Amino acid sequence: QVHLVESGGGLVEPGGSLILSCAASGSIISYNMAWYRQAPGKQREWVATITTGRSMAYALSVEGRFTISRDNAKNTVFLQMTNLKPEDTAVYFCHAWWLQDEYWGNGTLVIVSS
Repeated sequence: QVHLVESGGGLVEPGGSLILSCAASGSIISYNMAWYRQAPGKQREWVATITTGRSMAYALSVEGRFTISRDNAKNTVFLQMTNLKPEDTAVYFCHAWWLQDEYWGNGTLVIVSS
């Protein structure tokens, strides 16, 4: 059982930057990791993935603005967000998976508004 806890959310103005963290209760070295988000009244959507081999992929809506990274020694995954837009407003969720194991965090809220 792996528990995931997101942090770093908050209120930021359009064009601003924010770094989200996802702290795991144990080792993440064997897990593929991802970030998802859910805006008010919308379905949850995939944002970015980083595999155990550190391959990365991004949703078209965030590519070029967001960067996903991982620090296995700290059992932590990050999402660096720059040039934030109002449409980035959402609860951001951390996701981990390996074989039949799958875990979700409870999310951290990001509000982009002037």
